[in-house]
Amino acid sequence: MRTLLLTGPGGTGRTTLAAATALAAARQGTRTLLLGTDRDDTLGAALGMRTGPAPALVEPRLTVWRPDPAQGFRDGLAALQDRAASALDLLGAARLDPEELTPLPGADDLALLRALREAALAEAHDLLVVDLPAAPRALALLAAPEELRRCLRRLLPPERQAARALRPVLGRLAGVPLPTGALYETAARWELELAATEAVLADRNTVVRLVVEPGPAGADAVRTAALGLALRGLRTDLLVANRVLPEDVPADSWLGGPLAQQRKALAEWQGTYDVRTVPHLGRDPRGTDDLAALGAPGAAPGAAPGAVPGAVPDAAPVEWTVTDRLAEDGVLVWSIPLPGAVREELDLVRRGDELAVAAGPFRRTVPLPSALRRCTVDGAALREDTLTVRFTPDPGLWPRGR
Repeated sequence: MRTLLLTGPGGTGRTTLAAATALAAARQGTRTLLLGTDRDDTLGAALGMRTGPAPALVEPRLTVWRPDPAQGFRDGLAALQDRAASALDLLGAARLDPEELTPLPGADDLALLRALREAALAEAHDLLVVDLPAAPRALALLAAPEELRRCLRRLLPPERQAARALRPVLGRLAGVPLPTGALYETAARWELELAATEAVLADRNTVVRLVVEPGPAGADAVRTAALGLALRGLRTDLLVANRVLPEDVPADSWLGGPLAQQRKALAEWQGTYDVRTVPHLGRDPRGTDDLAALGAPGAAPGAAPGAVPGAVPDAAPVEWTVTDRLAEDGVLVWSIPLPGAVREELDLVRRGDELAVAAGPFRRTVPLPSALRRCTVDGAALREDTLTVRFTPDPGLWPRGR
């Protein structure tokens, strides 16, 4: 399955473009699933039909699905209560009924990640188009699987399960049963689910598409989103400029100012991004006829002749490469692409075998490649949107003869 994730600043018509893109792919003959979790059903408003937890057929080869985060939250907590039954009974805790539960903040995001994983693993469609939340929240959502896996490994290291045979003894010494077995089993299941979601996001057939309205605010949002996506190593394919005004606007019209701003933003983006424009219809698009009139770029812009309709093109991977410069300078260099990064907003912290990189409002902690774990950090520099970190081999750890 190919996966296309759409995000952008709030209020730029992101949901409408997601629906229009899915519709275009379906009409090209691709079995397409359109996924969203907006509680206000803005996806249904764009399509001209109600959407909900039951997948609905919009037209041949196009299905829309909007999972219910409240139901997923209730089911998950009920299952957790069942697995922790012995500990809850020991504490005398009263069970919560599913009917009295309301989803906590973040339940929508977890529901979307779960649905994304399930849809990708089901392989019932050829293309999955996901209407992500607005860019800041979407970037945090896309970072969640990796960050949660890292926290699980730190809090509950898998290697500690080797002490399983000692738990009955420890339990007798403490005088209470220890629920560590169930805890590790739950952690292992979470690890498996998070790893599957992370694999979908990291897959070469998964790309992120930015939807933005050209202008000063849109330019700032694009720079921030591009930096966050690069730090996460996520692929991007297009920058879609939405609600573009027609060029024949009279010079003395009040629209002359907004049109000039749009032209300036588009000119700045042309040299850096693959930009596609979508016109302003003069109204809010409603229904499949309006969506088709937008002429939204399909899921395979610039595809080679003979390519499968609706296929997402191979976007350029975001690679963090290690260059061996031991012979020339006595260092190994780790290159990290960070488009739009500012030197004053960069921070690096090494902790053991991990490196924490902060760029603007974003932060990511990554494990060091094996060769760099036997080195000490010698310095770093930011040039031409690439952060280079220099590592010097530690004589006590580096193999002799190297």
